[in-house]
Amino acid sequence: MAEVCTKCGLPKDLCVCEELEKEETRIVVRLEMRRFRKPTTMVEGLNPKRTDIVRIAKDLKSKLACGGTAKEGYILLQGDHRDQVRDSLVNMGFGEGTIEVQ
Repeated sequence: MAEVCTKCGLPKDLCVCEELEKEETRIVVRLEMRRFRKPTTMVEGLNPKRTDIVRIAKDLKSKLACGGTAKEGYILLQGDHRDQVRDSLVNMGFGEGTIEVQ
């Protein structure tokens, strides 16, 4: 017997909960200056219980060729990558209108 999703009740192979979550998530991408005036790109608004923040951070770090980390609901990337992060998140399936770049 196929596994059933606990949220929508559909079989796991037909479940669309994750796709709906990606479309409804409001994400803020902003630049923050850290120690010694080093620029850091911060991605906020991702729910760590519903999305795999560590996997998203790993994908962003490899695409942008930079260092970074995923902590407590936000992702930090070394350097100013605001526009590239927005494009990468849209390619991952997040809604273009729900991503705010500051």
